[in-house]
Amino acid sequence: MLDAVLLNMKMHGRIAVCGMVSQYNLKQPEGIHNLFQIVVKRIRMEGFLVFEYYPQYPEYLEMVLPLIREGKIVYVEDIAEGLTSGPAALVGLFSGKNVGKQVVAVARE
Repeated sequence: MLDAVLLNMKMHGRIAVCGMVSQYNLKQPEGIHNLFQIVVKRIRMEGFLVFEYYPQYPEYLEMVLPLIREGKIVYVEDIAEGLTSGPAALVGLFSGKNVGKQVVAVARE
């Protein structure tokens, strides 16, 4: 995916990098092509870890929850029902079968 993204980036574009779950358990990490595009287009790529932003979480919720309620922000969840479906949901996560955030619903209130 990154190979295609780099080819389609705008001049001085920015790429935020987090997660990369598809790379976690690979014996040989996937290579990246088209890296020269970072130089040619002066692209900035920077990784981040979510825990760096925990102090801002309450402020984020205050901003985003009203937008979700108004339908201005829409998100997708792939919900697997029941604890027994957890292992298959995890395998699906690593193989790209889920869409959006993978959730395992253990119990409904």
